[in-house]
Amino acid sequence: MRERLQKLLSRCGVASRRAAETINAAGRVRVTGETAQLGDSADPDTDRVELDGAPLTEAPAPVYLMLHKPRGFLTTLHDDRGRRTVAELVADCGERVYPVGRLDRYSEGLLLLTNDGELAARLTHPRHGIEKVYLVWVSRYIPGAETALTKPIGIGGRATSPAQVRLLRHDGETALLEITLREGRNRQIRRLCERAGLTVTRLRRIREGAVSLGDLPCGKWRYLTAEEIASLKN
Repeated sequence: MRERLQKLLSRCGVASRRAAETINAAGRVRVTGETAQLGDSADPDTDRVELDGAPLTEAPAPVYLMLHKPRGFLTTLHDDRGRRTVAELVADCGERVYPVGRLDRYSEGLLLLTNDGELAARLTHPRHGIEKVYLVWVSRYIPGAETALTKPIGIGGRATSPAQVRLLRHDGETALLEITLREGRNRQIRRLCERAGLTVTRLRRIREGAVSLGDLPCGKWRYLTAEEIASLKN
């Protein structure tokens, strides 16, 4: 059966559909000897599909895991400057898995990783509105400052969805906030806090959808349960 190349690449664990479009547009894919064009399709049963000159192979069994990402690690599989990445923390899982979304270098907490490109694309697309919950420690706190954090902010030329903010406790000028996002744009929480005059001293993601970090030790990972996987897919 013929299918779009970006879907085929994603199903074979190469990349998400969006990233697969970029790969295809760059001329890296050939179908039966011809360089593929964006929008082309192929039948993996009858066509020879190559990526960078190597035959495209079926993806290994899907793997889903969560990592308690420590501060100081980059959410990527490789860094040209030799900085530490999350890849080294999950190297013993037995498969090449990719981060779902991002946590910046100085943030910590729940990070999902998988080789299921379809699920990764669905979880990161803003239209699905997957809830992500964070604990945020701040200084320079003023009572009522959390109200300003709920207002949208412009990132990348468009406004973010409103955040939900709950004050958990405060002591003088320090406070602990719970912030819930439905998209999680580039450094969104840090930008919101900066606009409100707050300084983030620590940031930890504790939940994504129905999957919670729980008591997983920092720097450790575990496989998702069947129930957790089902909740993310549904």
